[in-house]
Amino acid sequence: MARIVMHGACGKMGREISKNLLMHSEHELVGFVDVVNVGQDFGEILGISRLGKTVEDNLKEVILKTNPEIVLDFSRASGAFTNILIALENKVRVVSGTTGFSQEQIKKIEDVSNANNLGCIIAPNFSIGALLLMKLAQMAAKYFSHVEIIEYHHNLKVDAPSGTAIKTAELLSSILENQPSAIQEEEKIPGSRGGDYRGIKIHSVRLPGLVAHQEVIFGGRGQSLTLRHDVYSRESYLDGILFALKKVLELDRFVFGLDELLF
Repeated sequence: MARIVMHGACGKMGREISKNLLMHSEHELVGFVDVVNVGQDFGEILGISRLGKTVEDNLKEVILKTNPEIVLDFSRASGAFTNILIALENKVRVVSGTTGFSQEQIKKIEDVSNANNLGCIIAPNFSIGALLLMKLAQMAAKYFSHVEIIEYHHNLKVDAPSGTAIKTAELLSSILENQPSAIQEEEKIPGSRGGDYRGIKIHSVRLPGLVAHQEVIFGGRGQSLTLRHDVYSRESYLDGILFALKKVLELDRFVFGLDELLF
């Protein structure tokens, strides 16, 4: 049984994943950390019976008190970066679904993880379907030279593009070495052609009613190919999270993205 501290426990993902993990006997949630609802019983926050464990705002103190094996992080990059380093420096493994880290922050986390020989997984997406979409897109990129990405999320998502879209573009850019030269475009409204990341256009849509959706659209001579994945509920991330929690206990290094472990 893995002892887990949930960081970002009161966010939408933190609450959804905590509720599901509480039903899985192979894991024990021993602490809950957030900057809101501090001092409140976490069971009451979830709308279930009292757990006898309150939300706390100091991760290091919770780690020293509960002696966890894993910190499971679903928060914001601004606070997650420091707390992931705190976990690793206190010999606790990390699984994080937080997005919005800079390349410099990811490199620092990787260095600390590897220096401490501790497993650390940062995954832009835990949905097995989204990971398969990225794998299939890599296969298609060998046969199409033109591609664009459209990602759709709810209107409360603070970062754009999504971590999944950036990860997809990174994977594709390593294959699309001979991308066609871009024509001289005229944007009548700046940004209307989307953001350019490593030569790949990414378009971000933010609307209420959406959860998480992504299209990778390839164009070729006389044809197009569209790969799409849709998330309708945050439950879709649970299988990937359970997989990551198992794998991180076996790792002694940093891993970015579950694809390295799945395929």
